[in-house]
Amino acid sequence: MENLKVLVMENLVLLSQIDEVAGELGSPDCKLTEPMVLGEQDTLSPWLVGITTQNVFMIHSDKILTIATPNSKLTERYESLVKE
Repeated sequence: MENLKVLVMENLVLLSQIDEVAGELGSPDCKLTEPMVLGEQDTLSPWLVGITTQNVFMIHSDKILTIATPNSKLTERYESLVKE
């Protein structure tokens, strides 16, 4: 997955497919597909799983502190979870 990234946010770390979306000024400009929360000991759990069944989210890029490429171990684990 070429657009799979680690997203460091203020109070959590997500592993997600991310796409930049053009929109009006002030509108969310990042589309997250199948975001997973990266927990202790590199556990992965679906983001907002207790609130919604939705798996695509729009957020503002200013909520992301940094974006990084995940290592192969995380990429493999993510891909196995998303395929299920």
